[in-house]
Amino acid sequence: MSERNNFIDYIRIFARSGHGGAGVRHFMRNKLTAKGGPDGGDGGRGGHIILRGSTQLWTLLHLRYFKNVLADDGENGSKNNCTGHDGKDIIIEVPLGTVARNEETGEQEAEILEDGQEIIWMKGGRGGWGNSHFATPTNQVPEYSQPGEPGVEGWKIIELKVLADVGLVGFPNAGKSTLLSVLTAAKPKIANYAFTTLIPQLGMVEYRDRKSFCIADLPGIIEGAAEGKGLGHRFLRHIERNALLLFLIPADSADHKKEFEILVGELEKYNPEMLQKDFIIAISKSDMLDDELKAAIEKELPDHIPHIFISSATQTGLTELKDLLWSTLNKPIA
Repeated sequence: MSERNNFIDYIRIFARSGHGGAGVRHFMRNKLTAKGGPDGGDGGRGGHIILRGSTQLWTLLHLRYFKNVLADDGENGSKNNCTGHDGKDIIIEVPLGTVARNEETGEQEAEILEDGQEIIWMKGGRGGWGNSHFATPTNQVPEYSQPGEPGVEGWKIIELKVLADVGLVGFPNAGKSTLLSVLTAAKPKIANYAFTTLIPQLGMVEYRDRKSFCIADLPGIIEGAAEGKGLGHRFLRHIERNALLLFLIPADSADHKKEFEILVGELEKYNPEMLQKDFIIAISKSDMLDDELKAAIEKELPDHIPHIFISSATQTGLTELKDLLWSTLNKPIA
């Protein structure tokens, strides 16, 4: 199976939690008791559908053919006040950064961010009471019991948003994959054509004193991504998780300022809250620039956003880039 097919970040499933078992209408009868009181037991709870976070997973690939998720129903109650067994819960393990939504309303119903975190996504129906619950001094032979409550069902969306400290943002062929391969131990596919990166690539950047941070090379953005062009929403939803966005603009760009503004504009159209993140601009492939050209490019760039000139080929400026990323990620909260 190819690398592209191995990364699944969006799954549509039909899910139903279990129905609760029915309570029982029953009266004690044995050779010593001809007309005993009510002893109908309660129904068991329907099975829950539970999401559990796992650091061992990085994709939703294992759910690819998991199209119908149906939890067991609770067992009906029985005589002698015996409660029915609860329906067996279904536990779905997902990577950190997974969000579950209701397809019809778009409402977010669960979010998994920690290893071992468990969320009851869809509760099983409550079991009904048996008739023994309804006995009173004035009604010692209740003739009724409760049915179990139904489970919850519907079409659901499970989607993965990559968790990383730094997200690399840039047009296709800006040099993001090359930078990631130099900064980290990740080995992304690198080629000189657009959309080489079709899936997010994660890598850990080793910093001083055994410190580290996570950086993600995300699929290249193009003008119109917010409307779904190119890789569109599939790319943009992964950026939502990043605390810091590193905009990579190649030195040979025709218009550095315009390229940055287009990238920011696409993010804003998709989700204006992204503009609240910290931004850093890195001018890649800067080994081809002299001081005069660097000065000319600096005049194009926004004054309020830190910028740095780097070259993955000659590894120029990479130590300074790591220092800038680390200090920005760990700056005191105002």
